[in-house]
Amino acid sequence: MTTSSRRVIAIAAFLAAAPALSACGAGTDANTNKPYAPTEAGVLIRDGAYGVNGIKVSQAYMLGPDPGGQIPAGGNVPLYLSITNDATAPDALLGITPDPNAATTAQGGSVPLPVGTLVHTGTGSNPQIQIQGVKSALRGGESIPLTLNFQNAGQVTMVVPVITRNREYATLPPVPGAIPAPSPTAAASPAGESTGH
Repeated sequence: MTTSSRRVIAIAAFLAAAPALSACGAGTDANTNKPYAPTEAGVLIRDGAYGVNGIKVSQAYMLGPDPGGQIPAGGNVPLYLSITNDATAPDALLGITPDPNAATTAQGGSVPLPVGTLVHTGTGSNPQIQIQGVKSALRGGESIPLTLNFQNAGQVTMVVPVITRNREYATLPPVPGAIPAPSPTAAASPAGESTGH
């Protein structure tokens, strides 16, 4: 085997191994061949952090309408959060303040957060937190800025997406007051076209 063919084989072996080597990172920045979001539905916590003072919000979304439907302006949407308290003392979510340009208020934001426990605020048929009085109709795909107020950790400001109720979210209870998608209408026959023979 010549020196040049050995070099070609060595270069080919390195290039074949490069994708596997580049994916060896751990954590939420690890490379993968499948799309994923470390915070479900693309949650963005400002300043590049996932929380403050031991509080980590790993999932946050508001449930919107079924595909093609809408939540009318003035309506309410349930907020689903997954929060872990990694601090050394218990904490509590005291309440939520929505951006006043996006919604009026939030109801039901008082949630105890024991140390080292993952807490879900929306399970079953009764979501614990509702964002009330949305200022414009929601169809899914929008985002609403929220400030989560914690007893010890202070404030975490997030931009939380509105997720359409389909796929893995289809098992969640429908949002009360959501307007369903319009039903398809039968296509009208062109003028003058006869349906008989």
